[in-house]
Amino acid sequence: MTETAVSRADQQRARVTSTSAHIFSRRGFRATSMNEIAAAVGLSKPTLYHYFRSKEELLVRIYSDVLDESLVLARRTVADAASPLDAVRDLIAARVVYTCEHQALLKVCFEEEHELPAELAEEVLRRRRAFERFFVAALERHLEEHPRVRLGMAPKVYVNMCLGAVNWCYKWYRPDGPQTPEELGRQMAGTLTASLSP
Repeated sequence: MTETAVSRADQQRARVTSTSAHIFSRRGFRATSMNEIAAAVGLSKPTLYHYFRSKEELLVRIYSDVLDESLVLARRTVADAASPLDAVRDLIAARVVYTCEHQALLKVCFEEEHELPAELAEEVLRRRRAFERFFVAALERHLEEHPRVRLGMAPKVYVNMCLGAVNWCYKWYRPDGPQTPEELGRQMAGTLTASLSP
């Protein structure tokens, strides 16, 4: 298979997963059929099955794509940060932006996790923990550099509190509202890290 053919196949898979995520977010995973997905992307059902053998495979691909993107973003954010505290702030802000810009994807990930095949649930959890470790490691470096800062809770608890706050944006953020994702990200990051300032 040529590189061009592989690229086209990848583009088609990306189009199918994006469309599927929007349909799953509106109708729910169980209520959505492969016929509906095929019609939405303009493919015959046999052609759709050429790219994805089942709805479950589609759901796994959505999770994999979100987790992979999140890990890449976290690595880049930490590498570019001027200090551990900046890394924590930037990780929070970047997560807000990602969540606001991918609301349908995040809705599927948070509300349809129970539909994942059992044998893949542990892999999803492992990769999510890897993402969380970027936050925890940056926070712990900041606390080591500034021993007078008192967090008042375990670093992992603090990180999960922050992630809970920013991930919930998928529920209430409105693109036509008064703030851009970037503005909201900066505000939330500033508020959530206010107690970390030396």
